[in-house]
Amino acid sequence: MPVVVVANPKGGVGKSTLATNVAGYWARQGHSVILGDTDRQQSARLWLGLRPPAARPIGTWDISADVIAKPPKGSHAVLDTPAGLHGWRLNDVLKMADRIVVPLQPSVFDIFATRSFLDQLAEHRHAAGVQVGIVGMRVDARTRAADQLHHFVDSLGFPVLGYLRDTQNYVHLAAHGLTLFDVAPGRVARDLEQWQGICAWLDA
Repeated sequence: MPVVVVANPKGGVGKSTLATNVAGYWARQGHSVILGDTDRQQSARLWLGLRPPAARPIGTWDISADVIAKPPKGSHAVLDTPAGLHGWRLNDVLKMADRIVVPLQPSVFDIFATRSFLDQLAEHRHAAGVQVGIVGMRVDARTRAADQLHHFVDSLGFPVLGYLRDTQNYVHLAAHGLTLFDVAPGRVARDLEQWQGICAWLDA
């Protein structure tokens, strides 16, 4: 079963938002899904604790910052990673990943802070055959900032899977342990449209 790792060594870029919604998408598709978190704050575990019983089940992947265990067989696995991920922890995470999603905000500071990490992912991708995709976070695809982000990512040979707008929908849903894929589509139609490219990449 696939293992998707959501990673960026910079904090505050939307890793948990992406990880929980990827898990929610797969759960909606009827898959057995587990969600893990190597951050000591365990934000994903907190989110799972808020998830209502009536929502599609998402299991806990028992994992910690010090023990990077392989996911159990038979489940689609999503791993949320902390800021500052590097060294042996990063290497262990990369070894188990089938796909790596990198959330990236379209600012020069975020791009430069992530550059060395993306260079490392480029080397790992060629060596291990892992697919890497970029998701622009809190961005309007019509802006110059989005164009600059796309140009930067293209220079590394990574696909931009989509651009997610800055909206309180993610915040409000997360507060109840929910994702875009747990509510009536009409409530979040604009956001679901932005996820089409990401979902297609996950299913490919």
